[in-house]
Formats: sequence, structure tokens, C-alpha cells
Amino acid sequence: MAAAQARDLAAWVERTFDHRPHDLADWERALTHASRAAPDYERFEFLGDRVLGLSMAEWLFETFPAEPEGALSKRFNTLVTGAVCAEIAREIGATAHLRLGKQARDDGAGDSDNILGDVLEALLGVLYREAGLDAARAIVRRLWADRIHAEAAVPQHPKSALQEWAAANQRKPPVYEIIERAGPGHAPRFTVRASIPKLAETTATGGSKQEAETAAATALLNEVSVAPPKKRRAPSATG
Repeated sequence: MAAAQARDLAAWVERTFDHRPHDLADWERALTHASRAAPDYERFEFLGDRVLGLSMAEWLFETFPAEPEGALSKRFNTLVTGAVCAEIAREIGATAHLRLGKQARDDGAGDSDNILGDVLEALLGVLYREAGLDAARAIVRRLWADRIHAEAAVPQHPKSALQEWAAANQRKPPVYEIIERAGPGHAPRFTVRASIPKLAETTATGGSKQEAETAAATALLNEVSVAPPKKRRAPSATG
């Protein structure tokens, strides 16, 4: 890394994570995709995923003391998705420091939710290694501060909400089907069809199967909720 780039990265890390980097090579690695001929972020992502999970679980446990495990799990699953991590990565300016191979960059990998989400977790992994859990916990709470109270009610995942709607309206459970997988391995695009048999269907595309299914479930739930099916008329009495 050139001296100017190293100074720029060090300044960004200190400004973003309230921490002066000990080993800049590890921070560089956390920002490096496998398309580069260099050590990539995957090991640090593995660690950072667990750091984020523990920090978030502890925070939710403290913040919502009256909620049962099921409600806390719903909040947790909403807050640590790859899409949310990618949003935060963009907010803190991680995209400017990404290290991608030329083909990956040309393919648009620099704006991939999958890659940006992984990079944010990798950065948390490096921070944990250098500064410990207290520092990582503090950064998680700062970066997610506007999101943890975004919904007063327990958030419902779109797939769960659609499943419950189908059951409440005496419909068969939703069915999800991958109808297309496109793009290179480092930036795939999945198109998924979500359907409630004999009622309605929608399609949606995302950077992962889970993301596409969630988007398709959201669209289908919006469609069927606009005009819920009429209740079946009870048979008339006969004399």
C-alpha cells in the first residue's frame, strides 16, 4: 500500500472506530475481497459476525427487559441482516476503501450488499482483536443507535408475516422458488418467485437467496393485504 493510502486508511479507521490501528495490514485485509490476489476478509468476517451477534444480543437483552426470547430474536434478526450491515458500511464510507479485483469492480461488486455486509463484520473482527470487546460493543451501539429503537413494536419478518397471513385466511403456505441465478460468483443475483397457491404470486431479485425471498414475500404480502380474500359464505339452512 502506498504511503498516502496508508495514511488515509489509518485516519479513516481512527475517525470511524475511535481507535488508532495497531496493525494496518489487518484493517487492509478486512477491506480486501477474494478477487484480489491477496489475503481476504473472510477470516475476520467469521470473527466479526460473532462479535456483532454477542454485542447485539446483549444490547437487546438490556434495552427490552420485558420482552420474551421470541420477540428479542425477531428484533435481533432484523438488525443484523446483511442488508443492514451493508447500509452501515456505506454510511461510514467503507466503499471508498474496498480492495477489489478489476473484474469484480467492473461487475459492480463495490455496491454488493453481500460484500459490504461481510466487510463491516470483518472490520468489527479486527477492532475486537486490537481493542477488545468493550471497544467493539461501543462501536456497535454507536453505529446501530438509530436502528435499535426504529420500531417500537416487535418487527415481523416478511416471510413470517406472510406465513401467518396465509394461515389466518385458510390458505396454503407460501411457496418460494428460485427462477434465475445470474451474475458472477462474487456478485450473484437471484430471482425468486413467491406464491400462495391458487391466489397470487410475485417475483423479486436480490444479491442472495434470502434477500430475494424476503423481497418477494414483502411484495406478495402487500398485494394480498390490499384486498384480503372474502370469507366463505356459510351454507344456507334448509327446511
